Amino acid sequence: MQGFYQRADAIIGLANSQLGEDAHSGQVGASLLYAAARYSASVASIGFVKGDDFAKEKDDIVEFYVKQYRQMLSDNLTDYAQNFDQYININKQS
Repeated sequence: MQGFYQRADAIIGLANSQLGEDAHSGQVGASLLYAAARYSASVASIGFVKGDDFAKEKDDIVEFYVKQYRQMLSDNLTDYAQNFDQYININKQS
């Protein structure tokens, strides 16, 4: 599980490095969401031989990823709310 969080933190670090005069957090967040969707589509396609077969599974694939994202987002929003003052101070120090 440690590797899971290390990879996530590395991706967050990369996203944070994109912040600046040319991109605010909303723009970087949108790019990150797009990248996650594009990567997930690639991962989901593994094992399929035909595009038609892959397309038939689209709704189930979307449902799976949306369910996972919803749970992860909910968990992180709860964590952020419970640790709000600490996280705000971390963000101000950066």
